[in-house]
Amino acid sequence: TVLSILLYRKEQKDGFECIPFAHLDLVYAEELLFFAFFLMWTYFAGFHPAAYGTEKFMDYGFMEAMMRSTTLPARDLWYSEGTINYYYGGQYFAVFLTKLSGTKVELTYNLMRTFVAGLAFIMPLSLVHQMVKDRLGRNISGWKKKLPSVTGFLAGIAVSVAGNMHYVVYACVIPWIQKLKGEEVSSYWFPDATRYIGFNPDVADKTIHEFPCYSFVLGDLHAHVVNVMFVLFLVGLLYAWMRSVRMREAVIMKPGRKEFWKKQLLIPHILLAAVMIGMFRFTNFWDFIIYFVVTGGVVLFTNIVQFDGKVKRILAVTAVQAVEIIVISYVVSLPFTLQFDSMFKGVGIAQNHSMIHQLLILWGLPVVLTVLLIICIIWEKLRGGANRSLYKLMKAISVPDLFAIVMGLCAIGLIVIPELVYVRDIYENGNARANTMFKLTYQAYMLFGMTMGYGIFRMLVSARKKVFKVVSVIGLVLLCWTFGYFGNSVYAWFGKVWEPSEYKGLNATSFLSNDFTEDVAGIKWLKKNVKGSPVVLEANGDSYSGYERVSAMTGLPTVLGWYVHEWLWRDDTADLNEKSADIESIYTSLDAEYVKELLEEYDVSYIFVGSKEREKYGETLNEDVLKSLGEVVFQDEVYSTYILKVNK
Repeated sequence: TVLSILLYRKEQKDGFECIPFAHLDLVYAEELLFFAFFLMWTYFAGFHPAAYGTEKFMDYGFMEAMMRSTTLPARDLWYSEGTINYYYGGQYFAVFLTKLSGTKVELTYNLMRTFVAGLAFIMPLSLVHQMVKDRLGRNISGWKKKLPSVTGFLAGIAVSVAGNMHYVVYACVIPWIQKLKGEEVSSYWFPDATRYIGFNPDVADKTIHEFPCYSFVLGDLHAHVVNVMFVLFLVGLLYAWMRSVRMREAVIMKPGRKEFWKKQLLIPHILLAAVMIGMFRFTNFWDFIIYFVVTGGVVLFTNIVQFDGKVKRILAVTAVQAVEIIVISYVVSLPFTLQFDSMFKGVGIAQNHSMIHQLLILWGLPVVLTVLLIICIIWEKLRGGANRSLYKLMKAISVPDLFAIVMGLCAIGLIVIPELVYVRDIYENGNARANTMFKLTYQAYMLFGMTMGYGIFRMLVSARKKVFKVVSVIGLVLLCWTFGYFGNSVYAWFGKVWEPSEYKGLNATSFLSNDFTEDVAGIKWLKKNVKGSPVVLEANGDSYSGYERVSAMTGLPTVLGWYVHEWLWRDDTADLNEKSADIESIYTSLDAEYVKELLEEYDVSYIFVGSKEREKYGETLNEDVLKSLGEVVFQDEVYSTYILKVNK
């Protein structure tokens, strides 16, 4: 709805006036489409609602921790002596909506991820719908009236539910060839499309190249997932600004310099964009860097056109606006950054590079379509005589064409960067490029999706050369082929979604009864009876494991949680190793006084003794010592699980 309001303007004799409710039919249609996709994903989520596996413990735990907290950042559920030192903004917004609606995290964990999935479809649709409408102009008739809706729908699908050409090659083409040869047909596992470079073939350079559909199916509510709805809003906002600038006369008069700079610094679109970019430091820091550059590209291209190619003025205004964006974004993010220790360790030169055929399979289709779109647009304008200067050329290019070029170029840049450099972190040995490629190419995928949706239409309908039309048809067929990834992944992960009898509901913690049978009653007791954020000790373990099930499901802090995650967030292995040893001592030492000292040092209020504690410490578990230091406040009548309240 907001995008529709931003993007719709009505022409009048004396200029352009924003009419927020002029096209309510379009707004209603987009809201209904959003609701349809939201319901679809919500229905699917009910077949696999568990907040268990991959990083779901972390995402769910962040939400529960913030539900208990009265301040931000909340206490770190896996490091009781500190607060969360990660990009928790996405989970914060999920918690805000949870509290606003009076519901519980058990349900809103899944509703938030399906809400984002719905927006990931409708927001690209809304943007590309308007771009196509602007490109066609007001006087369109016949079958062309359907083009904005059809193209917008294509873009929405390309961003939210499509896969990549890995699915086409490895799930369709290769098995088909194997079948023709009479060979055993290879099976296909949908996560392989996100773990290709470094995994097939198996080499030391392990990377990640995820995309929205995979995230929505898998069910993570991670920083990069929740921020999808915000970055798409920012992209739409930037297009609305570029469009509004083209609709009015350029302000290039020398008199009234004070008034001129006032107008350039108080542009609502740029001010809001700066606020959004600042918020990204809180929701997903990588997007702060990425979209500062994307915004800068849009600002630069727009200013080139706005100021008639006057180089000094273009550079001056662009530089001032860049500084303005940086300052505002830093001020907006201060409540977060003042209490955040950066994990940034510098930038390294990439020692490993992707194989050419891997890059072609993953990115060949969008790159080829983007490059051909740019060639098509520039060739048409040069042929039309707009070749006297860069300004003249850009002035001749329509706003939607120019914006598509910016998106496409930014996307290409995002996939090139990990081949050249990487951001250094704890994964440097063996997985150096993983995080950099993951976060950059995730955004490249979305920008490519919108660029391809618009570009296929642009070349198919408006291109003068037949070769562009042919390529666009081939691109359309291949793009539609990647949509099969959606069906493949949905079936592989959710099962027989056409059989309602297998529907499990939306409770993200329902898995506890089956996977943590011995612990479920104790976890429920803690959630019901313990208020605030007292420390609950449980056995610590490796990341992505079933350890920390108590802290994750209750939001109550424990002394130490997933080791690798805390290593990434705090980069102090000596401290983590000490805490790990102390936890073991508490559970195994026969020296009651020493155990008591450790409990006091870490301000432990409750001790959980359940399946994981018995699994890890076995016969060395010092139950008599522990019970001498506290009172049993919960005892499972069937299993040997119990909870001690420490005497203080």
